[in-house]
Amino acid sequence: MPSAEFEAAAAAANAFTKKPTQDELLKLYGLFKQANVGDVNTERPGMMDFQGKYKWDAWKSEEGKSQEEAEAEYIAFVETLKPNYA
Repeated sequence: MPSAEFEAAAAAANAFTKKPTQDELLKLYGLFKQANVGDVNTERPGMMDFQGKYKWDAWKSEEGKSQEEAEAEYIAFVETLKPNYA
């Protein structure tokens, strides 16, 4: 179960007034999924689903991290993004 600090970081990320870069969004997605689900448990999306593949690859890149470790990294990453996007 996610910590209150993680949920607050996710809420802060959703409340950004400016959109982070595509790479930053993918990193947030990958860490978020790893923290909530753990290692990738689905097939890589098909050839024409570009956005799905990017998101899947971002999640796959976090594979092997514990959910707690991914949660801590997510919180720290959101903190580094806040000055630019909040």
